[in-house]
Parts: sequence; C-alpha cells; structure tokens
Amino acid sequence: MAALLGALPLALGTGTGFELRRPLGITIVGGLILSQLLTLYTTPVVYLAFDRLRLRIQGKQHDMVEYGAGPAPSATD
Repeated sequence: MAALLGALPLALGTGTGFELRRPLGITIVGGLILSQLLTLYTTPVVYLAFDRLRLRIQGKQHDMVEYGAGPAPSATD
C-alpha cells in the first residue's frame, strides 16, 4: 500500500516534465494493483491443488465430511 500511495504523485502529478514521469507512475500503480489481485486469486487455488495432491499421495479418498460439507455427526458416533 505504501508503494502504491507513493507512486500516486507520479501518476497524477502536473508541472514541469510531468509528460515523462506520468507513464512510470501509471505503470507502477497498475502493476501493483494487478499483482495484488493475482496473488489474492492464485494463493487459494495453489493451496487447494497441493492439498488434493497430498490426499492423492496418502491414498485417501476426497471425503466431503472432512471439508465440512457433509452431514453432521450424530450423538451415537
């Protein structure tokens, strides 16, 4: 966030020579936003892929109860 806010004056600034600095500021801000969105999307995907690989290596079935999607256990269990 600090890098993003630090690049805003480059992207939005006016004055002498702003034509040369503005593309750099826009590139920095856009790259930081895009990389943050990609990180927020790919981290859970990679985690789930490794978890499924771990289950496959251990020879376990992909059990829906393990992930909380199955029926609740009864009192006799």
